[in-house]
Amino acid sequence: MNYTDRLQRVIPGGAHTYSKGFDQFPSNAPQILERGEGVYVYEPGGKKYLDFGMGLRSVLIGYSENEIDRKAIHYLKLGMNLTRPSLIELEAAELMVSLIPGAEMVKFTKNGSTAVSAAVKLARAYTQKNLIAICSDHPFFSYDDWFIATTPMSKGIPPEVSLFTKSFRYNDIESLKKLIEIYPNEIACVVLEPQATDCPAVSDFSAGCCSKMDCSRVSYESNFLQEVQEVCNKNGIVFILDEMITGFRWGLSGAQGAFKVRPDLSTFGKAIANGFPLACVVGKREIMSLGSIDKIGEERLFLVSTTHGGDMASFGAFKAMVEFMKREPVVKNVWNFGFNLISAMNKLILNHGLQDFIKVMGPACSPKFITLDQNKNSSFEFRTLFVQELIKCNILMPWISIAYRHSTDLITDMSDGLDSMLDIYSKALQSNPRDFVHGDFIKPVFRKFN
Repeated sequence: MNYTDRLQRVIPGGAHTYSKGFDQFPSNAPQILERGEGVYVYEPGGKKYLDFGMGLRSVLIGYSENEIDRKAIHYLKLGMNLTRPSLIELEAAELMVSLIPGAEMVKFTKNGSTAVSAAVKLARAYTQKNLIAICSDHPFFSYDDWFIATTPMSKGIPPEVSLFTKSFRYNDIESLKKLIEIYPNEIACVVLEPQATDCPAVSDFSAGCCSKMDCSRVSYESNFLQEVQEVCNKNGIVFILDEMITGFRWGLSGAQGAFKVRPDLSTFGKAIANGFPLACVVGKREIMSLGSIDKIGEERLFLVSTTHGGDMASFGAFKAMVEFMKREPVVKNVWNFGFNLISAMNKLILNHGLQDFIKVMGPACSPKFITLDQNKNSSFEFRTLFVQELIKCNILMPWISIAYRHSTDLITDMSDGLDSMLDIYSKALQSNPRDFVHGDFIKPVFRKFN
């Protein structure tokens, strides 16, 4: 029995997040991994891959980073989980609040879904409204019903739940204003990421994202995020910024610091502890304190309560992460490597005449690649081919997540693998990707049927 079969026998979906499922990778991908070090991952037999998955973007420095691991182990040895709040728990909370402008309180948890759902609950309690407005251009906010009910995977959720979640478009403030007109005084909160692929309002949309950290086309004084903030303030709507991915990649104050915006609530996770399980919701005291217990006679809000929310090792890793980032040029290096990688990949793509079929774009610290078919439609078949051929060259690139330990010389090392992949891609365009893909095609996570 292979590892995939063993995983499927005991774990629904074969992993504890659907993004790691066997249906998200070509058949030649490693079925299971034993360890990671720096920017490499290893199969149990010792086979080594250059990794661009980086723990679903949760590892920003590198796997098994000694300085961070040592701090986590130090706090693990102090008891890991105590009967009352720990000292490091308090220190971590004070540190997080100090990093985010406008944040006054924080609630830690173990995953991003819980943090975003907690923010939604706070917004509903604060406004006494029920509707949630989400950005339809951003793929995932939570595994809870209020979001999953809007996807094709709504099985197990009462159909009426989806009626409470509405959508608008990124960089389209009129679509949000229209939503507010349709549902006046009914929307509790607006939820979106600060940036995914597109910048928050550029002067020339047709030019696309320049990928640079200091973008000359973005107004840092008047941009889409600031428009959202203004609209929310005007209409009594709680503005929630989901910084699970952007988080520390834009700086210790997140993308909200870069774009000079002050959400009412924001959520962080993934990279804030370099892979250790930690996420949080932070925000204004008047909203966050609805989850407090010190206001006698006030109706209680059950916010977040988790036994392992105060695990000391993760707080130690978070503290070490912040210390590391204050000392080392993490953000600068990540953006520089990403920009050089985008440039190198697009140059090779152009050399193969494939610029109309493969796009590498987006902010350099978190790039995105898009694979298109002969009709220039987004294609999971060609995405499978793309990932499969790089795996043959020991490069694991299910998506592109940049870490501090990705060094510039790796781009040269990758060139032969990228060149070989593009050659096969070109041949597949002339015939059929089925002729070149071994096994099943990658499938979308959000689909109605297996």
